[in-house]
Amino acid sequence: MSDMMETFRQTYLEESFEGLDVMETGLLNLVPGTPDSEKINEIFRAAHSIKGGAGTFGFSEISGFTHVLETLLDEMRDMKRDVTEDATAVMLESVDVLRGILEDLQERNPIDETRMNATQEKLEKILGQTFEKASSSKESEPGNSTQTGWKITFNPALNFIEAGNDPIKIIKAIGALCDNKLESEVDFSELPNSSDIEPTHCYLKWSITVNEAIDEDDIKEVFEWVDEDDAEITFEKIEDETTQPKDTAKPTPTTAPDSKMPASKENSEGTTKKAEGSIRVGLSKVDQMVNLVGELVITQSMLSQLSENDGSLTSEERDERLKEGIIHLERHTRELQESVMNIRMLPVSFAFNRMPRIVHDISAKLDKKIELVLEGEGTELDKTMLESLTDPLVHIVRNSVDHGIEIPEKRLAAGKPECGTVKLAAFHEGGNILIRITDDGAGIDHNRIAAKAIEKGVIPEDHNLNREEIVDLIFHPGFSTADVVSDISGRGVGMDVVRRNIRGLGGTVEVKTEMGKGSIFTIRLPLTLAILDGQLCKIGSETYVLPLTSIVESIQVEREYIKGIGSQTELYKLRDEYIPIVRMSNNLGITDGVENLEDGLLVIVEDNNNRIGLLVDDLMGQQQVVVKSLETNFIKIENISGATILGDGTVSFILDIKESVKDVSAKEI
Repeated sequence: MSDMMETFRQTYLEESFEGLDVMETGLLNLVPGTPDSEKINEIFRAAHSIKGGAGTFGFSEISGFTHVLETLLDEMRDMKRDVTEDATAVMLESVDVLRGILEDLQERNPIDETRMNATQEKLEKILGQTFEKASSSKESEPGNSTQTGWKITFNPALNFIEAGNDPIKIIKAIGALCDNKLESEVDFSELPNSSDIEPTHCYLKWSITVNEAIDEDDIKEVFEWVDEDDAEITFEKIEDETTQPKDTAKPTPTTAPDSKMPASKENSEGTTKKAEGSIRVGLSKVDQMVNLVGELVITQSMLSQLSENDGSLTSEERDERLKEGIIHLERHTRELQESVMNIRMLPVSFAFNRMPRIVHDISAKLDKKIELVLEGEGTELDKTMLESLTDPLVHIVRNSVDHGIEIPEKRLAAGKPECGTVKLAAFHEGGNILIRITDDGAGIDHNRIAAKAIEKGVIPEDHNLNREEIVDLIFHPGFSTADVVSDISGRGVGMDVVRRNIRGLGGTVEVKTEMGKGSIFTIRLPLTLAILDGQLCKIGSETYVLPLTSIVESIQVEREYIKGIGSQTELYKLRDEYIPIVRMSNNLGITDGVENLEDGLLVIVEDNNNRIGLLVDDLMGQQQVVVKSLETNFIKIENISGATILGDGTVSFILDIKESVKDVSAKEI
């Protein structure tokens, strides 16, 4: 049962994070003035869902805090107050607080009550003005009753706890609605002798008095996941005796949908387990996998029958059917593999959705007007890569807003519209996904970068770097052109991390800029890190894998095109281009590899527009390989990016093309 309850708990947390994203997007789209009822309703529904689930799980902090936020939204929904910039700012801050609380609950850390209380005071301050006006104008009329609280009879069934419910959490959730202004009496009459007590049975009954007027829907919502067979619950309004009519309403029982209240999950040792992450998968993807598994079962059955040949087939017929079965098996296996990998693919909008809030907050802080344009949010990327991509995107967008886009006065003086534009676009190109961040700001001043680089000793004064190479210095560790260090940028931490993180994902990042017109950052990533198309090659007696996407071509070496520079560097002339030769046997410490260049093959590989030729003994077949991390399972090895298991069961290393190209480029410099 505890596993099921933990699943429910984790589902609530994930759905609440999605609800916060909906709230944040809606709040960012609010325009000061008369409330847009459709947008307010969307925000209100998301907040209400978070609040309702919190009461169910006993998260009283969320219930109490969200109740105040919900009250403010309700007033806007009822047109009792206008949307203001101050109110929107506090509500956005409330979203941040709720996200922090949910993250603490997910990691099972203590909740930051100081921050929560400070933000709640801001909400109450905004609401207090309206409440004060409402209370001063309200007059009690003779003969009218005024509700002052509730009396709740709560009689759980014997199997209440076995059904996954927790009466104490329910009572705490009620207390959160009324600031713990309640009294409770416990009925012990059905409690048996200690020797007859079953730990999973509930023998107690409660009579709860709530000394505060709470909305009926809110008080009943606490019990909405309690099934009618699991408890008898009645509610009775407590009304002011001076104005209360003689005929009082009778208690009415209430029930909720057939749902259960999850409890927290603990393992057999009593320690709490950390919940694992999950992703939502469309039913069509699951159906596709089921169909492919069915095809595999049919193929396996056919091959099994061939292995039990009763003599009805000749050896030629049996061999022909065996070949046909293997072809079917290969096709279905590949399709199933692609289908399984497709399950891990998520739309890039999961990373893009953070950007509107970042642009909103920074532009407001810097008094800039910026429009954010998002394109290709539906483009899918591997979940692991998507999680690692978010931080680099945040760094680039923050820099575009801070350094790139000018203040309105400067833009108007330069003949530009006062509102700048930052655009994020994602799209497929070949076997890669490209993410492009474009801004129409001031561009990157390469002269200023060069001056700063010389000042910091990054490059000498007599350097011969071209414009693109100078701009590329923004990725140098610790490099910054900011004159003033702020909490937004200027410490030289960020762009070097961006490049390192993206290279860790097997990708590249490039920048193009033009003074006065803006900059374009282009991130190029493989679709997934788990599987790659590989070219098998022989180096000595060992088999290695080359990523097929890095290979430009392979050629037979001809002596007349080999050129030497000094005693170490060898170049090969290929169509008027001199390409450095890397003897892989030397790099890998292999002693039985080919020594004579003409006896081997030269594989031309490319990374970041740089080409080198890798000398290998021979090329073998091509196949898809499953990448296993060496750093995770063993240690980092120079010139090796990972390992895989080949069809014959042997382990083969995957060559690190990026590192090989980088080493050669460094030697050239």
